[in-house]
Amino acid sequence: MNGDLQYRNELKFMINHHQHFIIRQRLKGLMKRDKHAGVGGEYHIRSLYFDDIHNTALHEKLGGIRDRAKYRIRIYNHSDGIIHFEKKIKFKDYIAKVKEPLTRQMYDALLAGDNSVLQEGRKPLLLEIHDRMKHSLLAPKVIVDYVREPYVNEHGNVRITFDKELRTGLHATDIFDPELAPIRALDQNLIILEVKFDEYMPSAIQTAIQLEGLNRQSASKYVICRKYLKSNSWEDY
Repeated sequence: MNGDLQYRNELKFMINHHQHFIIRQRLKGLMKRDKHAGVGGEYHIRSLYFDDIHNTALHEKLGGIRDRAKYRIRIYNHSDGIIHFEKKIKFKDYIAKVKEPLTRQMYDALLAGDNSVLQEGRKPLLLEIHDRMKHSLLAPKVIVDYVREPYVNEHGNVRITFDKELRTGLHATDIFDPELAPIRALDQNLIILEVKFDEYMPSAIQTAIQLEGLNRQSASKYVICRKYLKSNSWEDY
């Protein structure tokens, strides 16, 4: 484990709308809406996920490899005001995230095939990604699109999110394409519940998210969306 990174616990569950309603009602007196959420308590997330020529990120997830990493470019509410290139790191049952901002000009250059822009500023993460693009042919694979309803609690730095309307961009790779029309990637009745926290989670919040029949699952949005592009039987999950 890299001691310079802030690792957190992450739990994921697949829930239906009835379970979502119950848990949300329980959380109202325990957690606050995330300050970045809009008037309706939600915001939109769109990510462009990358993988190498061997589909290493996909293979490792499907193979149950515990220590792995994924690369993605992420935006919020369809805006280019904030664009981040992120590396999400999984170590045993913990996660960490490293990110660097991109300008719209850098993004457009990358999409046009000019990865030299990642060398500007000599940022370690962007240099790492440049190296992977050059030597492992890391490239855009799929757009992942959804709406997030987030709650936070400062005790234990707990963050609980309900990710809804998960969609895939299929073979499209431009997250700013005005003609992009992502399609549903999950049954309409399913929502991904994610629970993140540091060293501990307050017992009241633990109790609030406990429901009969609710079991922790591996709910990778990247894998779910990639299944629509699969060409081999091993890509089933």
